[in-house]
Amino acid sequence: MRIAVVQCTAISDDFSETCEIILQHLRWAAEEEIDLLILPETFLLGHSYDSKTIRSRACAVSEFALAELCKRVADFRVTLVVGAFEIVGKQIFNSAFVIEGGQIVGRYSKTYPNEPDVTAGNDFPTFMKSGVRYGINICNDANHADAAEKIAKQGADLIVYPLNNMLPREAAESWRTKSLANLVERARQTGCWIASSDVTGTANSFITYGCSVIVAPDGQIVAGVPELMQGSAVYEVSKRQVDEMSD
Repeated sequence: MRIAVVQCTAISDDFSETCEIILQHLRWAAEEEIDLLILPETFLLGHSYDSKTIRSRACAVSEFALAELCKRVADFRVTLVVGAFEIVGKQIFNSAFVIEGGQIVGRYSKTYPNEPDVTAGNDFPTFMKSGVRYGINICNDANHADAAEKIAKQGADLIVYPLNNMLPREAAESWRTKSLANLVERARQTGCWIASSDVTGTANSFITYGCSVIVAPDGQIVAGVPELMQGSAVYEVSKRQVDEMSD
């Protein structure tokens, strides 16, 4: 399975611009014969720690944006993992959606949300692609070993981590090395491959250096995007590699 993680600037609220960026990445992924394309946390309409903004974006995603995105990506064979706030009933979740051929084939909701008024998810679905089983954790979940373990115990070979490390500068400096260290630890802990996709750049007084990497089960970083740069990192995880790592 050819995996691609994307590191790019965040676009908030502007659905048309965000959708076009997603389509650009999918066109590139199709040319590169990528099987699984991973975008950052809540990339569809953006992340926030403000409850009113979160609710507004969740409403827009659930009312039109997600369905419209699915229509526009229907012709691509690449499996897309893209995140957004969503409303289910009266609850708001921070979710990542697995989209194939314009259809949502599954979703994972953040188990340890650190955003106000966001409900914790409690399901840990896994998915198959090209003989590789994978599951999803989201950003702050990487601080909690049990979230990764619940995926690994289902026989997963890969854990996908959409991230959004856009933080006040002091906090961003603190997490600059911690985010990567967490991902390396989750790989060693679970024996799974790890693939993360993060935003990068600045927004007002906030900054994110970006932590978009692919990590082998032994903790070796096999691919990544440099800090503060936009781009993609690609790595092919074969069924043979998965079998060898599990021996």
